[in-house]
Amino acid sequence: MIALKRIVAMSLKTKIGLSFFISAFMIAVLSVFEFVNFFEVRREISYLEITDSIRSKSLQIRRHEKNFFLYPTHAQEQAEAIQKYISEMNDIIRENATLEKSGELKKMQSLVDEYHARLEKIKLLIGDTMNKFSREKAGHPQYADFFPLIESSFYEEPMRDAVLLDKIFSLPAKHALINNLGQLDAEISLLRKTGEDLISASRDIDKTARDSVENTIRISQIAMIIFLLLFFLSGIVTLFLINRNVVSRLKLLIDIVERTGKGMFPRIEVPMGKWDYDEVGILMREFNSLETKLAQHEEELNRKNNELLQSNKLAAIGTLAAGVAHELNNPLNNIYLSVQVLQRIIGGPECPAPVREIVGDITTQTARVKHIVGELLEFARGREPETRKIELKNLLSRAFKAVRNTLNVDNIIFSVNSDRDDLIIEADPDQMEQVFINLFHNAIEAMDGAGTLEAAIESQGDVINISVSDTGKGIPPEVVAKLFEPFFSTKDKGTGLGLAITFNIIQKHGGEIRAESETGKGSAFYITLPKERDNHVV
Repeated sequence: MIALKRIVAMSLKTKIGLSFFISAFMIAVLSVFEFVNFFEVRREISYLEITDSIRSKSLQIRRHEKNFFLYPTHAQEQAEAIQKYISEMNDIIRENATLEKSGELKKMQSLVDEYHARLEKIKLLIGDTMNKFSREKAGHPQYADFFPLIESSFYEEPMRDAVLLDKIFSLPAKHALINNLGQLDAEISLLRKTGEDLISASRDIDKTARDSVENTIRISQIAMIIFLLLFFLSGIVTLFLINRNVVSRLKLLIDIVERTGKGMFPRIEVPMGKWDYDEVGILMREFNSLETKLAQHEEELNRKNNELLQSNKLAAIGTLAAGVAHELNNPLNNIYLSVQVLQRIIGGPECPAPVREIVGDITTQTARVKHIVGELLEFARGREPETRKIELKNLLSRAFKAVRNTLNVDNIIFSVNSDRDDLIIEADPDQMEQVFINLFHNAIEAMDGAGTLEAAIESQGDVINISVSDTGKGIPPEVVAKLFEPFFSTKDKGTGLGLAITFNIIQKHGGEIRAESETGKGSAFYITLPKERDNHVV
């Protein structure tokens, strides 16, 4: 299983190379095996020829042995033939000692030496016995007719001659001639027994050699069948694994590409570590990365479109607001001044209280309208930032102090967290202070004057990331999308221009602002600003 997983994890190039290597390796191993086995077969056949030759010469020795005892007149000739074959067998055994496998040649050599020794001993006994027989024959001329009969069976059955001599010559049982004949008979029996062992050993050697040749050939045949089966099996398995592994994923890629063409950006679920190394796996990972980037680009495009729409909306509303504010400003100033004059006139005790109350309400509402007109003019003007280098942490602290002067923050826990104490940006200090005053003001109101207000600053390359989070009641998701629209407000007395002005200021500084909120868990505003003015296009 582990080996299979490792094969799956390889690259396609490696898999194809591995398949070729396995096939080539099997063919090479089979070729080497058959090549070596060929020499082994030839060696076994050579050894079989040797054992056959040994067996043939063993049979020749026994044949001449038989003639040696049957034909005493030709005994010398037969003995020489036996000696010749024994010498040839000795030469064969010595020359082929390196082919020795199971000790059979050594056993054969021992039997040949034993046979040769017994034959030589028999020859000596025969000579000695003939000499003694000649002496006995010279002393008994009356039995001359029996001597040819005795001599004709002398070699083959010495004990019969011993019995006959005992009857004719009345020789004692321990007579030297009788003893020689007895020894000769015993040695002939041992020689014949050794000859039989020699034949048996030669047959065993020949049989072993033939079995070895057949076994070597059979092993070669079995090896060819096994390697052929392994070759086809490995090829089929490798082809199955590669095709199944590659084709299934390519079909998956085709499906994903079709869905991508329809505007969807699905990710391919790639099992961890399974397809990390082959080309299709790399393609799938790269496609996942492409899908992620396409989704991000789509999201960025939508965000830019929304920002463009928001900018166009703000520009149109700004133009309208500028005209309306300009037309309202002068009449409002006149009304406000007139009401103040009227307040001084009726300020005496003789003026009825209801009149004073009505005039006071007119003054308050006129001031409120003037404030709204002022915000409209500020929103409409949207002046360009007058930037200079400012330290951001101090800026946030000043903004919170400004809010403290207008709201009760006794139960507010405020903190500014920064990865550095000297983070400098190029910005308009007044406009940026107004941004954070608006955010702090909204956050404190959302917490009903009690909670945690946290600002965090982080430097990242050429930009600075700022977050302002609170523990207030949060904002519903459908409201978050409209927070930066002009005149949209969740407050009863809000103008809906504070966050629109904040959005406009951040944009003019080349930054971005977004809001995240969860009902009941608070809200967070995230701002990204360039450190230097030259790093962005306004």
